Amino acid sequence: MTDVRLPFFVYGTLLPGEANHDRFLLGRTREELPAVLPGALLYEGPGYPYAIEGHGTVHGALVTAAPGAYAELLGLLDDLEQYLGPDHPRNLYERVARRAFPGTLPDAPAGGCDEGVPGEPVRAWVYLAATAVARSLRTGGTPVPSGDWLSRRPPPAPRTP
Repeated sequence: MTDVRLPFFVYGTLLPGEANHDRFLLGRTREELPAVLPGALLYEGPGYPYAIEGHGTVHGALVTAAPGAYAELLGLLDDLEQYLGPDHPRNLYERVARRAFPGTLPDAPAGGCDEGVPGEPVRAWVYLAATAVARSLRTGGTPVPSGDWLSRRPPPAPRTP
């Protein structure tokens, strides 16, 4: 299944302006579009988020690899997310194929497609918390109620002239 060249749905430190965006994605992508992932919940992690299966929506971006960069990008992201293979006991995340929707929801931050209406679904790789991590989050984790990792940032301070 790893030979399937799907785009990636990213939702945390790989988003533009976040710590890992330029390190892992800059120069390796052809396109990055705002998107939503239904059927998932977002939780705080130690400086990065976890998404798990659930009745919610996670906000993020659909990332398409640049021509010739797919294999490198896949390897880099698997390493970053500590994904060692399907159901490996030491996985921090599982890489799974899910349907994501380009655009944003009406109550989401601006920057999506027309009038905030999500587009047609796109099958994409997403890194969800591995089973043991997800179990721990469900029992004692801190949810991100908006499903938007960027919403936890404090607003920028007003500039003075």
